[in-house]
Amino acid sequence: MKSIKFAVLGIDHRHIYGMAQGMVDAGCIFAGFYTDGTPQTMAGFLKRFPHVQGYKNAYDMLRDDSIDLILIASPPYKRAELSVLSMQHGKDVMVDKPGCLTIDQLNQIKATIDKTNRIWSVNFSERFEVPAMTVVDDLLRQNRIGKVVHILSVAPHRLNADTRPDWFWQPHTYGGILTDIGTHQIDQFYHLTGADDMHISYASVGNFNTPEHPQFEDFAEMHFVSGDVQGYVRLDWYTPDAAPNWGDGRLTILGTEGYIEVRKYMDIGGQDGTDHIFLVDNTECSRWDASNAGTPYFQNLANDVRNRTQTACTQHHTLRVMELSITEQQRAEKRGYLKT
Repeated sequence: MKSIKFAVLGIDHRHIYGMAQGMVDAGCIFAGFYTDGTPQTMAGFLKRFPHVQGYKNAYDMLRDDSIDLILIASPPYKRAELSVLSMQHGKDVMVDKPGCLTIDQLNQIKATIDKTNRIWSVNFSERFEVPAMTVVDDLLRQNRIGKVVHILSVAPHRLNADTRPDWFWQPHTYGGILTDIGTHQIDQFYHLTGADDMHISYASVGNFNTPEHPQFEDFAEMHFVSGDVQGYVRLDWYTPDAAPNWGDGRLTILGTEGYIEVRKYMDIGGQDGTDHIFLVDNTECSRWDASNAGTPYFQNLANDVRNRTQTACTQHHTLRVMELSITEQQRAEKRGYLKT
């Protein structure tokens, strides 16, 4: 079986730690990295991967015919250009979210995929890197809660304002709250409903607590619809200092015969650790630790690169999630300081 070699292009977001480690754990060979300058994430990257060598420039990396897959975690406004460039050099791509910021960029990516037949995968880490979501998929396949009717998702994040680079605060370099953390929620709803498509009936963004950055969005909400299934999402950057993790992310899936709740990163007032699942149906009311359930995305992506398949996430799904997030970011109602 062919060994997959990957390299990293841009380490400007901490998500690159999990992206790279996931591919290493899937048995892939870490060939090297290149990043512009010395981002704040450099120390953490080198601590985790001390033996990985750096390339002198991006083109030396892209011209290396032994590399199959490029991982991209550059500033968001550069990700579309680097994705296109990587695919044009015959590489498949895994990119941190947001994968791109505008519809024009998305169209360039689509055209490049069609021309090169390369894989472009956005790492929706709130699903792909959460073991509890592996168990949720199994429970839904078993029809444990009947027909899904509603999905509720709350996604708080810690701002850590002092550590954020300048690009984080500007819409033209960062994108916005819906193209960033909102993509996770769109991806989850789309995936969990198992639908061919979905739409967003309402979206709003606001700045209520960050007046020093008047264009930054620190709160948002969206309403989803897919056939008979509806959903609500709340996003915010308000995680308080006493919280033991960066966000108390929760997901509740309501069915006609029960419900599932996932407390992804913490269980306040309950058990320690991550990946807590609660199931209530007609025969069982239980909770369990799903932290050892595994995250198949990375192994599936390695297999897709090797076999030219789409088992990690279909290309249609990835592109549609990005299209929805970008469109809603543009049309969302503005509140708070954003109105001034």
